[in-house]
Amino acid sequence: MSSKKDNAISFKGQHFYIGLDIHKKNWAVNIRNNGIRLKAFSMDPYPEKLKRFLEENYPEGTYHVVYEVGFCGFWICRILREMGIDCIVVNPADILTGHKEKDRKTDQVDANKLARELEKGSLKCIYIPDEADQHLRSLCRLYRTALQDTTRVKNRIKGRLYFNGVELPRHTSQWSGKFIAYLKSLPLDDGPAKECLMISIDELEQRRQTTIHILKKLREYVRDHREPSVFQNLLTVPGVGLKTAFVLYTEIIDMKRFRTLDHLKSFVGLVPSTDSSGENDWVRGLTYRKNKHLKHVLIEAAWVAIRQDPVLLHKYNKLIVRMKAQNAIIKIAVKLLDRIRYVWNNNCPYVQGVIQ
Repeated sequence: MSSKKDNAISFKGQHFYIGLDIHKKNWAVNIRNNGIRLKAFSMDPYPEKLKRFLEENYPEGTYHVVYEVGFCGFWICRILREMGIDCIVVNPADILTGHKEKDRKTDQVDANKLARELEKGSLKCIYIPDEADQHLRSLCRLYRTALQDTTRVKNRIKGRLYFNGVELPRHTSQWSGKFIAYLKSLPLDDGPAKECLMISIDELEQRRQTTIHILKKLREYVRDHREPSVFQNLLTVPGVGLKTAFVLYTEIIDMKRFRTLDHLKSFVGLVPSTDSSGENDWVRGLTYRKNKHLKHVLIEAAWVAIRQDPVLLHKYNKLIVRMKAQNAIIKIAVKLLDRIRYVWNNNCPYVQGVIQ
């Protein structure tokens, strides 16, 4: 009677920590277990191949994967999670890095650093939005890019006209159809100068049409999104217009993820950068860690809000007695952010205060 020996190996109950340094054509992979660096290799950039490798080499193990947020977004994390693998995405600035790792930086060094810190438990996953939320955010950012591109074309037109000695009338910040017709009728020669102007105007009109189309789609998607009432309530806050509301709605997404106002302020970037040692304390202005989209629109909104809300104007006037206007408006932006948070969390319209 013959007997068959069971040589199957099981790593059930053991945890493997995998650091990925993501690139378009390949991934640098480092695998650690119980403080030991097991493997370091490069592989094709496919989550399925990573899963197959782990199951073939460490069957029944518990796998934990980490990579830095960047050009690849969150799709890798979503696929790995769907396949039952724990995966987090981290901010590169939050990873502890030694001097040697900075001085001799390679893909494998970065991957090992990620795996090592993941095993230590020192890494924290950043917020990963749902796909629908992420796509809506991308559309809003595209809208802001389209507005910036339109402004650049306008500036190029004004620059070329001034170069040719043509001075535009004052108060031309809003380029209406009538004003564009005026530009087309300017007395330039019928040669290259006129052709250059007409091509630039055609580019401007195309970009304006693109911007209008994106805005129309944004309105449609926000109206059909999960919390359309939140967007409508944001529009009742002083200083918050359509563009600002779009940015707030798509960048924050879920206000409940911010436990306190300080947490939200830190995310936006309305907190100071400090350096303290012993008895010495230095404040170096606002932190460089920020959501640049939110910070920009909130400060703009604060300037508008002090003209619309008497309470905010009263507070601003008290602040500028003891500080510069630029510093005072930051404090107004924080107050405005607090009110936006209240309106969002309580799903109610803004109620304007009264000066006692």
